[in-house]
Amino acid sequence: MSKGERRKVGERGQVTIPKELRERFGIKGGDDVVIHEEAGKLVIERSITREELAAGYRQRAQRTRELANELEGVSAEADEHLGDAPEW
Repeated sequence: MSKGERRKVGERGQVTIPKELRERFGIKGGDDVVIHEEAGKLVIERSITREELAAGYRQRAQRTRELANELEGVSAEADEHLGDAPEW
């Protein structure tokens, strides 16, 4: 059994997340969390914000551009050494 703070479930099913855990995981009052079952246990996770999601998409797009530029250079180098591909 895992260690942790014991909490009582209120009449409406509410449980208070301990302050130390809220601070460690960046959960503030009014934030959304995701609750799901995993291997027979309840798991509470901080939701990803729109800003975090957008930042992730921007990073992915930048990495895609970098890879495309790298592949373009590799393709040009291969053409120099191998010549154009034959027409089938």
